[in-house]
Amino acid sequence: MLPFEFTRPAMLILIVPIGCVLAYWFIRSLSDFPRSQRIVSLVMRSIIALLLVLSLAGLTWLHRASDQYVVFVVDQSQSIGENAQKQAQEFLKSATESKGRHEVAFMPFGAKSGKVQTEPLDFGDRPTLVEPGPQSNKKESKDSAAAPPLTSEQKALRDGTDLSTAIETAAGFIPPGYVPQIVVLSDGNETARDVLSTASRSRIPVSTVVLPSRTEPEVQVSQVNVPAEVREGEPFFVDVAVYSNHDDEGLIEVFRGDHKVVSEKKSFKAGENRFRFQQSVERDRMAAFKVRVSGLQQDTLLDNNAEAGLVYTAGKPRVLIIESDPNLIRELAYALEDEGIQADVRPPQGMPDTLAGLQNYELLILSNVPATALTQQQMEIARTYVQELGGGFIMLGGEQSFGLGGYYKSALEEILPVRSDFEKEKEKPSLAMVLIIDRSGSMQGDPLEMAKTAAQSAVELLGNRDQVAVLAFDDQPYVISEMQSAANKGKISDEISRIEPGGGTSMFPSMEQAFEILSGTSAKLKHVIMLTDGQSNPGDFEGMAQQMASARMTVSTVALGGADTELLESIAKIGKGRYHLAEDPSQVPQIFAKETITASKSAIDEQPFVPQVIRATKALAEIDMESSPFLLGYVMTRPKPTSEVILATEKGDPLLAWWRYGLGMTAAFTSDAKSRWAAEWLTWPGYGKFWTQVVRQTMRKSESKGIQIAMERRDRTATLSVDAVSDVGQFLNNAQIELTVINPLLQRQKVTLQQTAPGRYTSSFPTEQSGAYNVEIGLKQNEQVLQRQSRGLMVGYSDELRIQPSNEKLLENVAAVSGGKFNPQPKDIYQQPGKWALRPTPLWPTLLTLAAILLILDVALRRIEFALHFPARKTTAAGR
Repeated sequence: MLPFEFTRPAMLILIVPIGCVLAYWFIRSLSDFPRSQRIVSLVMRSIIALLLVLSLAGLTWLHRASDQYVVFVVDQSQSIGENAQKQAQEFLKSATESKGRHEVAFMPFGAKSGKVQTEPLDFGDRPTLVEPGPQSNKKESKDSAAAPPLTSEQKALRDGTDLSTAIETAAGFIPPGYVPQIVVLSDGNETARDVLSTASRSRIPVSTVVLPSRTEPEVQVSQVNVPAEVREGEPFFVDVAVYSNHDDEGLIEVFRGDHKVVSEKKSFKAGENRFRFQQSVERDRMAAFKVRVSGLQQDTLLDNNAEAGLVYTAGKPRVLIIESDPNLIRELAYALEDEGIQADVRPPQGMPDTLAGLQNYELLILSNVPATALTQQQMEIARTYVQELGGGFIMLGGEQSFGLGGYYKSALEEILPVRSDFEKEKEKPSLAMVLIIDRSGSMQGDPLEMAKTAAQSAVELLGNRDQVAVLAFDDQPYVISEMQSAANKGKISDEISRIEPGGGTSMFPSMEQAFEILSGTSAKLKHVIMLTDGQSNPGDFEGMAQQMASARMTVSTVALGGADTELLESIAKIGKGRYHLAEDPSQVPQIFAKETITASKSAIDEQPFVPQVIRATKALAEIDMESSPFLLGYVMTRPKPTSEVILATEKGDPLLAWWRYGLGMTAAFTSDAKSRWAAEWLTWPGYGKFWTQVVRQTMRKSESKGIQIAMERRDRTATLSVDAVSDVGQFLNNAQIELTVINPLLQRQKVTLQQTAPGRYTSSFPTEQSGAYNVEIGLKQNEQVLQRQSRGLMVGYSDELRIQPSNEKLLENVAAVSGGKFNPQPKDIYQQPGKWALRPTPLWPTLLTLAAILLILDVALRRIEFALHFPARKTTAAGR
């Protein structure tokens, strides 16, 4: 093989046209120089052109070189203790001192690969792993005590050991022309991928140096084993494994949800310690058992002192009822209990704020709960519970439900089969409303954007006969939108969107201006909504509020952030309106929507009516709706296009409507189930049966007959297997099984199971975040849903924090399959006799230098006639 190569060989084609041009110039040249001199000039030019083309083509000289390029890949994950750090530092120091002419680089790694650098790693700035707390080992060195705490980025980097990615990253950094080698310093306890597979594919030898495992005092809860599913009330055991590297004693606590069920003092021997606690689940559909050890004499890491497991129970279906006044909904709960459905009644403060909390129930019922009593996260969780996990949802009517509750354009209105806005009846009184929005500098960002969105939504909720004006204020008031018909929704919305933050906060002038504007209208109802987040300049606010109240105007106030809550509450009380405290700007749109519909006094119809059956359904089987008593009122709504209206009022408004949303089902009953509007229904014999059948129609159906589910987790990946049989006991083949996985961040992932054996289907999904993973399993055959099951998985602390010895066998195998060395001495790293690499040396600088020298000679040949300066010697016979 020739010791040359071209990096851009296509450029060699330029030789042909350049040669033709040179030949043409030679033939057509008018120079009167001697022909011999012209030929020499042509040759010179041709050589120059050739040198230039060779430079453009990237002529490179390949020669053998035995210089090595070694990348030291250093494990800095959380399993590496201080002793291992010192050993790695000493090894790298010796290896650097003995490198000679060879090149070296260093790369730290953990869950991810760090930056490759040519300077030795500085272990002195490595953050400490010891968390502050009463169980921390008190005998810390000065260095560790002075080390800075871990940042979130550093924790993410060190929360794992990905040897495969580290080797691939190091291999990509080594430049050509050197004998490559990667040296890995690690304890070998990988938590991701398969390093053996990566090493076997590597063309670069990987040498491995074993670092010792942690020697600091450590106790961990290594396992919590519970059965995947039990019967309600059935006893079972919570098996706990606690691993310690020293003798110690401490307190073991077992929690079922938030309730402590076990608290016992235990002694721990060096090694694995096993304990067993008998438990049962009475009312929970899904119970999380968390085991925690505390009160230890010596312990370094606190994150691995707790672990958890999930138990699903099979028993009576469960319903969660959220009611503003729980005592008023007891009749519905008793009716469901009589029909074998467990009902838990809670106030709005008891609304679950985690998906795991809702997974305990087949159905969620909201009765007269305003949107302002729920957080955005709670509403999003409820939507996910229905859409992705097949849960059921029913909203009952009341003065704080649907539009009156501020649900317009909320996450919960999205899943309902009815809309909160409606056509306002002509006989209803018209409304004139003024929206006053604080645009001071402190409102900049989310607060002002949410206020603008709220104002736009409020305008959308008004009828065409209503009127609205929008004011904004900072140091002075500004008219954003003149008082005009709410039919001009597009124009008003555009004007609102142009509000920009300004200066200070002076609220009183805007109240005066709102009073003047409303005084000039003939509307029957007049209302002001005022929002601010700050302390206003002085003014006679109470006097103005009293003046508005005397003129039959109502004033509601919304306080954000650091607003003067006492003043705003006083204004609302005197102005016969309502005071709202928005702890989060995201609540403002729901508050404005609630205020708008409440002020219009048109969302409730309290004329007695008899429900009308619009569509026959099995849910109303054996219920004589014609004999049902009067309902005394309802909230006006509009059905969505694809919903099913089952019952309606005598005016045609929806009373009971439902539809399927995602995997679940939602229903709206626009009257109530308590004594305000359903007082006569409470004594109706069909009351209990009606609600039981509506609940059973809407709630999640879970039947585990003929299906067995197993789930296990290893190396940040969960594997789920399903064994399915038909009703006659035969394997269920060619079925479609799909998983919907909701991770702790509420992110959704769809996974399809593959059939691996008769009746068996398996698949896997990543579990990189700590927390609860909720899984909905749907089994279909011939496009028909046969089964739906819910399962869950608790992911505790990272595998990186588990106590385990160094994996010397793995590191030895990595060195063997890649052709590297196992546990070499620093001076032996560079001993690779007989190995060499082809080092490319670009020749374009040399070629261009020669071309420049020849160009000077060529210029001389074209400018000087050498025959005149060096004439031929004449020899004649006469001269002799």
